[in-house]
Amino acid sequence: MLIAAYSKPTATRTAYGSCTRRGSSEMTHRMNSAPISRRSFLKASMAAGAVVATGDLPCRHLFAEAADSGAPDWVDRPMRWAQLTLVEDDPGKFDPQFWLDYFKRTRSQAACLSAGGCVAYYPTQVPFHHRSQWLGGSDPFGELVAGCRKLGMVVVARTDPHATYDDARDAHPDWIAVDADERPRRHWASPEMWVTCALGPYNFEFMSEVKKEIMSRYRVDGIFINRWEGSGMCFCEHCRKNFRQATGQELPRAADPQNPARRAHILWRQQRLFDLWQLWDREVRRINPNSCVIPNTGGGATSSLDMKKIGELAPTLFADRQARRGLSAPWANGKNGKEFRAAMGRKPIVGIFSVGLEEPYRWKDSVQSEAEIRLWVADGVANGLRPWFTKFSGVLQDRRWLRVVEDLYRRHAGWEKYLRNEAPLARVALIYSQQTAWFYGGDRAGARVEDPILGWYQALIEARVPFEMVHDRLLDDAHLSPFKTLVLPNIAALSDAQCDQLRAFVKNGGSLIATYETALCDEWGARRGDFGLADLFGVSFRNRVEGPMHNAYLRLEHDRARRHPLLKDLEDAPRVIHGVWRLEVEPREKFLNPPITLIPSYPDLPMEKVYPRIPETSISQVFLREFKSGRAAPSKRGSKAPEEFFSGRTIYFPWDIDRTFWEVQCVDHFKLLRNAVEWATNEAPPITVTGPGVLDVTVWRQKDSMTVHLVNLTNPMMMKGPVRELIPIGPQKVRLRIPADARVRKVRLLAADKTPRFERDRSNLSLIVPSILDHEILAVDLQPKG
Repeated sequence: MLIAAYSKPTATRTAYGSCTRRGSSEMTHRMNSAPISRRSFLKASMAAGAVVATGDLPCRHLFAEAADSGAPDWVDRPMRWAQLTLVEDDPGKFDPQFWLDYFKRTRSQAACLSAGGCVAYYPTQVPFHHRSQWLGGSDPFGELVAGCRKLGMVVVARTDPHATYDDARDAHPDWIAVDADERPRRHWASPEMWVTCALGPYNFEFMSEVKKEIMSRYRVDGIFINRWEGSGMCFCEHCRKNFRQATGQELPRAADPQNPARRAHILWRQQRLFDLWQLWDREVRRINPNSCVIPNTGGGATSSLDMKKIGELAPTLFADRQARRGLSAPWANGKNGKEFRAAMGRKPIVGIFSVGLEEPYRWKDSVQSEAEIRLWVADGVANGLRPWFTKFSGVLQDRRWLRVVEDLYRRHAGWEKYLRNEAPLARVALIYSQQTAWFYGGDRAGARVEDPILGWYQALIEARVPFEMVHDRLLDDAHLSPFKTLVLPNIAALSDAQCDQLRAFVKNGGSLIATYETALCDEWGARRGDFGLADLFGVSFRNRVEGPMHNAYLRLEHDRARRHPLLKDLEDAPRVIHGVWRLEVEPREKFLNPPITLIPSYPDLPMEKVYPRIPETSISQVFLREFKSGRAAPSKRGSKAPEEFFSGRTIYFPWDIDRTFWEVQCVDHFKLLRNAVEWATNEAPPITVTGPGVLDVTVWRQKDSMTVHLVNLTNPMMMKGPVRELIPIGPQKVRLRIPADARVRKVRLLAADKTPRFERDRSNLSLIVPSILDHEILAVDLQPKG
């Protein structure tokens, strides 16, 4: 059944957002082709030509396979973490016992403690490992480790290898990072130091010795490495030689991701870092098999290291988004949790938060407002992060944060039973794509790739739709089966195999919502002749892009598409603003009764000329389709029942509705996005929450319970912190679907510490949450039926 319309559009082509067209000599390789060895990878990478062979290799085989060393037995135990990062003059000045007492009061179960790298806080014997000038005969790291162990805490050593000193530079000039003009790099903030090369012998040899020494002396549970990926591109002799040997190319000077050398460097750099990580991990496990190395790495679409590979290597991971900065919403912390979970699955993910401001000016001794800290931590916890506070300097300049973190951690400890989540229960997922950022977005990935994601994220938050995120290279049935609807926010770069996986998802009854240039490029950012998902969208690309559009509109076709669900809550609007960029597309079949059509741009100055030249067209700006697929299901008696039908739906917006919504925050665009999710999903949601304000709503299943997290984001400082005060919002009506195989045993509101009145019908639990300050959790204890 086809539910949309189209008429021939007109447009002019511009450069924004269009993928680079594939060269005729390029080959397209599917993501599921046969594995190749590292030797084959390097050999292929050396092939010369217009496009390096590296670019032709499927992403899943770029990186060497990891040896399965097994996760240490402690990784899932800690729920609350503490980090103390010492500064060089702390030894002899700070009070270790104060911090040990604070760890105990906060009920912290793991500690990350400064050990070495830039500065050693123990009596190191490794040459050129700089001891603190204030160390003397002391061992502050060892003292803290011993104290934490008496408290029964997991202990992780922190190292930072990104800078060194004159003695190391004089003895090993090849350890130092070199800029594009072949000048050794002084440190930008501490000019007495030198920036080190992350990909050469400083890390592979020197820092390996440091890690082995730390593990041999203290047998810590793990080693956390900060700033290990490098501080910008390095042109040192090792990088030039190793890159040339691996790829046959010189180091790139151009930023264009379609440049052969740049594409090769994106992949080669990742391989070097993954090799380094695995080297360090092997070395420390030889000494302590129940330990591991955990680099500070990972993130979303614009992260430079492959999250799929990170998820395979890491037994646990620490999401280092310490606070918001600039124009940013508090839900950014929860977003980090979703991004990491997309790759990590049920492995524990810890969310690092700072007690200070995180702005470009780096006030590292600052203290954030209490309300901002509470809200940031709440959204992380609601999205599955285990909190980790970090403090720089053992000598306190400002003590205002101590009580705030202590209160948060005590509350968290009281809720711990309900925070050991087994699975989120969201039915909607937002896809993110690193390959789209690397090979399509390039140095404009923020605007072209991340902004559409942020637009959808904000819309789903406002719509109170529980949702997860999915990595685009994990589109197999095991990862997609929990979801009914997938959202593709300008996921431009998709392989043929990924497109096949999405087709299978729809064939099995799933729904897709896609925007703008989704699937218009292959996995390397090279533009196809048509959408890789043209058969699902029902349209073909006509090789024209229009934009940036000024003063363009959308006509809402209330007469032709009467009471269309996409136009819900827009009944009084004859038209709304358009986006900024749109593709000209042509239907592959007939669409009827378009709910939204184009009103082309017309002059916006002088004011006397501001009138539409073409007041209406039949050019559809959304394409909705419904697919029916059948499957015979056996009856209870074993005979075949009548065929069951499963409905998969697709919605395609040939314009940047999500990116524009993030930039402009137009409420009409929000309603279109919300209505699109409702129509596509076409089933009763796992939860509905009705009431005033803005809430981040998440739903989880634990071993013997379900929880609903309600994080109150309602605040005048929501989009630009820090929050000055928490503003409570009034009653929220909650309707939660209970699993068919479970019976409700107890219901609690954890923050309010109350047992609410509730009603229960056959499959739903209904109640009123009277008030929410920052974070309320509805906890429902369950027991099996029967």
